[in-house]
Amino acid sequence: MQLTQKEKDLLKDLRNQEQLCIDKYTKHAGAANDPQLKQLFTDIANTERNHLDLINRIDAGETPAVPSGGQTQTPGFNAYYPGAGNDQKQADQYLCADLLATEKHVSGVYNTSIFEFGQTGLRDVLNHIQSDEQHHGDSIYKYMKTNGMCG
Repeated sequence: MQLTQKEKDLLKDLRNQEQLCIDKYTKHAGAANDPQLKQLFTDIANTERNHLDLINRIDAGETPAVPSGGQTQTPGFNAYYPGAGNDQKQADQYLCADLLATEKHVSGVYNTSIFEFGQTGLRDVLNHIQSDEQHHGDSIYKYMKTNGMCG
C-alpha cells in the first residue's frame, strides 16, 4: 500500500495524539481520587495503546482489519464524593474536564483524517478509532454527570 505525503503527515499527527492520550490517561489515573475513575482512565489508556498500534501498522504499510466488537457498554458509575465541593471532587472534575477536551480534539483530528485518506479499508479503521474516542468522551461525561460535575 502506498500512502500519500498528506496521509503520512496525518498518521504522524494521529500517532502524536494517541501517545498524548496514553500519557494523559496514565498520569490522570494515578492522580484520580475515586477508584472508579482510576479504573476508567486505566481502561481507556489501554484502548489508546491499541489505537497507537493500529496507526503504527498503517504507517508500516498494513491495512489492519477493523477490530470486531467495538467498545463495550459505558460502565455504570456510583456517586463517590461524600460532600459537595470537596477538594477531591474538584481535583477529579479537573482531570475529567481535561480529558473530555482532549477527546473532543482527537475525535476532530480523526474526522479530518477519515475524509483525507483515499483507501476505504484505512478509512474504516480510522472511523472505528474515532468511534472509540467518542465513546471515551461519553463515558467521562456520564461519570461527571453521576457525580454532579456538570450542569
